[in-house]
Amino acid sequence: MPDLQKTALVTGASSGIGLEFARQLARMGYALALVSNREQELADAAEGLRTAFGVPVQTLCIDLTKPGAAEEVLAWCPEPDVLVNDAGMFFMEYLSPENLGKVRTMMALHMNVVTELSILAGARMKEKGGGHILNISSMTARIPAPGIVIYSSTKAYLKMFGKSLSYELRPFGVILTTVCPSAVDTGLYPLPERLRGFLRRIGLIRSPEWLVRRSLKALFRGRRTFSPGLTNVLLPPLIAILPARLIDRLGLKWIAGPHSGLDPESPDKTTD
Repeated sequence: MPDLQKTALVTGASSGIGLEFARQLARMGYALALVSNREQELADAAEGLRTAFGVPVQTLCIDLTKPGAAEEVLAWCPEPDVLVNDAGMFFMEYLSPENLGKVRTMMALHMNVVTELSILAGARMKEKGGGHILNISSMTARIPAPGIVIYSSTKAYLKMFGKSLSYELRPFGVILTTVCPSAVDTGLYPLPERLRGFLRRIGLIRSPEWLVRRSLKALFRGRRTFSPGLTNVLLPPLIAILPARLIDRLGLKWIAGPHSGLDPESPDKTTD
């Protein structure tokens, strides 16, 4: 990477929230270093950003879950002024040996690489005397629920990790903000379009533009954590007061499905 005055390094930048972070940072004048594992989408996104904003855009296609990925990213972009750790994945399934591979991938992507990039980039920012890191957690960090066990657990880790690390970095001029969004209108959630539109209209799903605009404002104002939207205020406490047995049964009815090996009429046992 060339030596640029202001560079924003964004992971998961080929689509969705990551691409919107790239757009808004480009609009602010940052040169962009974009990372994704989707080569063609990444190239298309980079070309669109160059054309729209006239800023330098470099790309790196890499599997962030592989060992040593964080070091490889920072060898390619050694001194980012802003780091946005947005790369993530989602699945809603009961846990079983069959989806253990997805479990390992999610844990590596949500925890390992974010931890390593934050530590390595944070150390370089400390040497420079300043910098900004933004990590994406989730409202589900506060919602233990069936079907999203690994997702909510890894997001809870990110929330605690980010807030704790912010205390180590702040005295050296480095700001770390952890954002905990509620549902965002991206391809991450495979919802029917009619339902998606209804949820947008009533404000339960927000646009990436809405989220990113507020998240960057929180970052540059020095917030340690940021949980935007009324859903973040209302939904976790409402779920917390639901009876546990009701959550058991709702999970079996709506998430486990007919191929889970579980009997919705018998929540305390598995079937052969």
